[in-house]
Amino acid sequence: MLTDLDEAGLLAYRSAVTDPADFDAFWAETLDDAQRHPLDLVVEQVEVGLATVDVFDVTFSGFGGHRIRAWLHLPRIDGPLPAVVQYQGYGGGRGHAYQSLLWSAAGYAHLSMDSRGQGAGYSAGATGDPVGTNGPTTPGVMTRGLEAPHDHYYRRLITDAVRAVDAARALERVDAARVAVVGGSQGGGLALAVGGLRNDVAAVVAHVPFLCDIRRASRITDAMPYKELGKYLAVHRGSADRVFATLAYFDGVSFARRIDAPAFLSAALMDPTCPPSTVYGAFHELRGAKDIALWEYNGHDGGGHDDDERAVRGLARALA
Repeated sequence: MLTDLDEAGLLAYRSAVTDPADFDAFWAETLDDAQRHPLDLVVEQVEVGLATVDVFDVTFSGFGGHRIRAWLHLPRIDGPLPAVVQYQGYGGGRGHAYQSLLWSAAGYAHLSMDSRGQGAGYSAGATGDPVGTNGPTTPGVMTRGLEAPHDHYYRRLITDAVRAVDAARALERVDAARVAVVGGSQGGGLALAVGGLRNDVAAVVAHVPFLCDIRRASRITDAMPYKELGKYLAVHRGSADRVFATLAYFDGVSFARRIDAPAFLSAALMDPTCPPSTVYGAFHELRGAKDIALWEYNGHDGGGHDDDERAVRGLARALA
């Protein structure tokens, strides 16, 4: 069934999210601090028996200089190559070396970043999170460090995602001017964040993105992961203003306001996980060329392979 507004309502909807006054200063400080740590990119080939793609185990320095893992898939074609940096959905990691071959098959250098402290869900991870939290949390990562923006988990993960673009641009066979960011769900939220924080990203693909219009999402869906916020606030009564003041620094609506690159989004009318109005809240704020697919009878799967086809065709135009 429909979980949110209908198509007409989505086209008319505008988010009430307001940016924290120091939003840009917060992220400038965070990324400047990350840049003080050498990227220390390490690329090691892994023999996996594929005939047309070479696979590499990649590590680089993310937030705090912490070592972040990724897979790199390079098609055996002449370069320099356009590149796609891909981010994972909630609970997922970079997975198996065979797990994601679409982008290399399409002719891109494909860097698939691990998510620190995740990877026990639908795909395996290999990167820990050295930063703990002293405050109470629910299972999952949404409530880690809710006490202050500087402590929150997504400050670390988004910084890792920005540094992954540095890693891709530093690769010998990559055309640094043609690097796109892609992802679905949490990965889509990360793609929006990176697109808003970097002016050298050539395109953004965000399918059914998470972390958009967060306060609204927490009120209109009972599905995880937003339900983690509801569980937390049900026992930490009176903390809502503080919690959402922290989360305002990680909202995709605010990042979308800073994206000039071409952006390709998708949403689904029956999605209880990332309600479509939250996606449209971000979409309407995008400043550059933009396109969104709305899937009428789909849930959090969005358009599935149809979304993939749209992304491949869209990036072929944007990165030509």
